[in-house]
Amino acid sequence: MTAPETATTAEPGLTPERDAQLARLENRLDVRLRDRRLLDLALRHGSFGQEGRGGRRESYERLELLGDAVLNLVVCDHLYQRYPGATEGELAKLRARVVSEPYLARIAQRLDLGRYIQMGKGEEKSGGRTRPSMLADVTEAVLGAVYVDSGFGVAHAVTTRLLQDAFDELEQPTEDYKSALQELLQERERRLPRYRISSVEGPDHAKIFVATVEVAGRILGEGKGPSKKQAEQAAAQAALQLLHRRARRAHR
Repeated sequence: MTAPETATTAEPGLTPERDAQLARLENRLDVRLRDRRLLDLALRHGSFGQEGRGGRRESYERLELLGDAVLNLVVCDHLYQRYPGATEGELAKLRARVVSEPYLARIAQRLDLGRYIQMGKGEEKSGGRTRPSMLADVTEAVLGAVYVDSGFGVAHAVTTRLLQDAFDELEQPTEDYKSALQELLQERERRLPRYRISSVEGPDHAKIFVATVEVAGRILGEGKGPSKKQAEQAAAQAALQLLHRRARRAHR
């Protein structure tokens, strides 16, 4: 769903130009806030308006704290549902791959958040608009603004959309055990491994595939994963470990 076009009258407290900027950002986020001033606040660095003034304007820091909590809850909920067999430690490692400064900065770059940030001249000159740490902070602040304005359901939907690429990347194995196993077997036995999905466990929304790998009718390994590819990679890893153990025993 694309957010509706902005009204011709600017939000109270916002200039027409700023209001139009924020409306474009809402369209990028695919959301329409009731109070666009929250989005404005989420994009205001602490240095903005300080130069030459005695007071300190409210910045995005409080919304950032709230957005960080929203982000972590959405990610943990997704991982808990998607990987029912994972341990607490494994879930924590997966979360760290998603909730990271580099990835949040990438989201900000994709949304072009840098151009919307309000900051002081000194911060601007020092490269704040493209600094990964600031971009990551602003991404969290924007999520906080969506939560305050529209509640957790909308914030959950927006966060999930923004993180979909990261969730998809988690499905890709970090090492290619299948290729390593194939090379080893061709070198030792001149044979190719064969993979088979032996069973599927869990509910439809969180399936766990069980794969086996065999050579000449001998099962060398079994593995599980949330996709067929990951299950086969896990089976290949188990087979490699078995073959390496056998090789070590043979050389004793």
